[in-house]
Amino acid sequence: MKASTLFLTCAAAPALAHPGMDRVIAEIQARDDFVLNARSDILLGDLLNGILTAVGQTIKNILTLATSAIDQGTSAAYTPPGALGSAACKKDPLCVWYYVANDMWGDFADANGCTNLGRGAIRLGFHDAAAWDVSSSYGGADGSILLTDELSRSENRGLEEIGAQTKTYYSTYNPYGAGMADIIQLGALVGTVACPGGPRIRAFAGRKDNARAAPPGKLPLPSMDAPTLISLFAQKTFTASDLVALVGAHTAARQRFVDPSRAGAALDSDPQIWDASFYGETLTGNNQTFFILHSDKALATYTTTTAQWKAFAGAGGQGLWSPAYAQAYFRMSMLGVNNLNQLTEITKILPSR
Repeated sequence: MKASTLFLTCAAAPALAHPGMDRVIAEIQARDDFVLNARSDILLGDLLNGILTAVGQTIKNILTLATSAIDQGTSAAYTPPGALGSAACKKDPLCVWYYVANDMWGDFADANGCTNLGRGAIRLGFHDAAAWDVSSSYGGADGSILLTDELSRSENRGLEEIGAQTKTYYSTYNPYGAGMADIIQLGALVGTVACPGGPRIRAFAGRKDNARAAPPGKLPLPSMDAPTLISLFAQKTFTASDLVALVGAHTAARQRFVDPSRAGAALDSDPQIWDASFYGETLTGNNQTFFILHSDKALATYTTTTAQWKAFAGAGGQGLWSPAYAQAYFRMSMLGVNNLNQLTEITKILPSR
């Protein structure tokens, strides 16, 4: 990634995002152990209404941990029925996404692993979706980071290159029905599998784009301590364990602005690869060979989160971390999305090494 970290600032807004979100807040407040144990199973968006379509039930199953967020396939299981723009392609809701994903793959993957654009796409997905919490009436995975002037915000520094490339995808594929919010989230998933070892997180499309800038101050700072980060993410419906899993995406990150004198420094020893080495290296590193963020070190050593961190750092850590990350990022990609019952699963079009 060409910026300091996946997340960069925090705050809150007063209005509820959805009529059912008051129940979410009550549940968080009622569960003293919410930020201390396990993974979140809280519902989001229009799933809170209790009326579910088939796809709504599928998303509910993933959010409540009844179904894995990882696609068990190892490669794309889809062949387009025709060329982009053809009558056959227009009739198939997966077709345009096949062409988007293949276009992204050419930019995000090379022989060594994931490229700067691939790493940037992962960060862009975080920054669009995480500008939301349970007090927000707008924001989240709605494409606003590129449909407004959000890129000018300090927390989004370093996203200019991937932002420009993603706008190119939008210009190319929006005439065929691809929205900005979905392009951004698909980019994060393609970027993840472009890094060798990255999980194939199940993909959905149909989010509504929003040309209103997200509420400011919803993203964390790399200078934050662990309790502040845990509290911030609880308001986004994540547990402390989810948070530890999410920051593992720093395995494919480079910083530019936390310490400009070391601009471009990776956050672990192999940023082109998606592996759990980030956890062990953050625990034991001296901040010389690679860059260690204060926020990462704080989570690695904090009483509540160190056991989870060490589990990911230990033997078999990759096998533990990969499904935990997939589950947490799937939740991230649905924040602020209030039409989950109308989405379409497009996982079959994800490319693969």
